[in-house]
Amino acid sequence: MSEFHDQIARYRAAIEAFLQAQFCQELPQKRLFDAMRYSLLAGGKRIRPVLTLEFCRICGGDWQSAVPFACALEMVHTYSLIHDDLPCMDNDDYRRGRLTNHKVFGEALAVLAGDGLLTAAFETAANAPADPAVIVRAIRILSEQAGELGMVGGQVLDMQAEEQELTEQGIYDIQRRKTGALIQAACQIGVVAANGTAQQLEAAKTYAQNLGLAFQIRDDMLDVLGDADKHAHGRAQKHVRPPVRHRRVLEDDRGGDKDGHRGAGLLRKLRVPCGNGPPACAS
Repeated sequence: MSEFHDQIARYRAAIEAFLQAQFCQELPQKRLFDAMRYSLLAGGKRIRPVLTLEFCRICGGDWQSAVPFACALEMVHTYSLIHDDLPCMDNDDYRRGRLTNHKVFGEALAVLAGDGLLTAAFETAANAPADPAVIVRAIRILSEQAGELGMVGGQVLDMQAEEQELTEQGIYDIQRRKTGALIQAACQIGVVAANGTAQQLEAAKTYAQNLGLAFQIRDDMLDVLGDADKHAHGRAQKHVRPPVRHRRVLEDDRGGDKDGHRGAGLLRKLRVPCGNGPPACAS
């Protein structure tokens, strides 16, 4: 493997070791811990925590000290997946090739497992081995990007847009919140953990917004066009026809080369300098 892939493997090993050690207490509410661990340890690429550790490293910090921040982000991400899968939301039966949380533990416990992970994320970040000022800045970024101004707000906009024709800007507004916000938090918290500069924080924001947009567009396309086995969520396709707001995007994709050039242009935008700069996520 390349040096970069070796480094990613080290990040993932550290992330998995930290997460494996969480919620193991033998307490009367152990069933709750089981539900939290079921989704938290369900696999996945750990893209968000990896970004936190890589941005910390390239900005001159000790990435190992940022592992609690990175895992706090993964807890928030996992809670959002549990709640997204519920019957009142996306009503999914499978994620990553396994039954969704509510299908195993029931709806009530799934809701509480998500609540537990969200709350534990902030406890985890608060206990990170970092300067108190760094912890406060990291928690502020996480709360802003995960809440009503970020991920949760984006989910609401997405629900409202189900039967609307949106402008291009409207689509960006949704996706920069729904998916991009937590990716932005991951990148910027890595900079904060390294005591990075304001310029690095801004570069991390730009990088994350473009990466989040590319990720969400592809994710939505796979909901309609893709193979569930290749889908990051591993869930069955539900849409009989494309969501109204993305119909033009999918039609362009079926048109061939024109969209290929557009996609290549978007991926080139991911090459944003930040210190030595992370590799573009084009592969």
